Amino acid sequence: MNQRDQIKTWPLFCVLGVVVLLADQWVKWWTVQTFSAPAAGGAVTADAPRPLIDGVVELTRVHNYGAAWSSFSGSRWLLVGVTCAIVAAVAAVLLRRDVRHPLGLAAGTLIIAGGIGNIVDRVRLGYVVDMFHFQFWPSYPVFNVADICIVTGAVLGVIYYLWIYERFDQKRSEHHGDGDPAGQ
Repeated sequence: MNQRDQIKTWPLFCVLGVVVLLADQWVKWWTVQTFSAPAAGGAVTADAPRPLIDGVVELTRVHNYGAAWSSFSGSRWLLVGVTCAIVAAVAAVLLRRDVRHPLGLAAGTLIIAGGIGNIVDRVRLGYVVDMFHFQFWPSYPVFNVADICIVTGAVLGVIYYLWIYERFDQKRSEHHGDGDPAGQ
């Protein structure tokens, strides 16, 4: 992808990031308005879950004070710091233009938007609002739109790195092989 094409795609990915972040925050707001608050400690709300896709995904309300599977529960500022560091690292890679292929840009955008969505909750509320629960996998943690974006971005990032990065974005060295670059 040449520089002119990159300039055209950057606004598209910025808009995608903002739309994803707004969708995450709206779904969290809707969940808080629709379901009563959970009992102390982040337990699932007393309201009965509502099927979203019957037999697959149901809606509920959980206040998650930790990360996935409630790991690091109660470590609010540690989680904010780690998430900020990850978001900053991904943003730095994108801003340095190390990633130019649209799949890599989409992966980074999703990770950043999802990370910011969860940072907003942790800083503002002290926990993350989660709402989606797999009915067919009862032990799987309840999750939210930001989590979906982060996981999707990570999967797309792996696909990008394994099958696309080397062909499209890897910086090529001028010297190849075992020969002496100085010609000696």
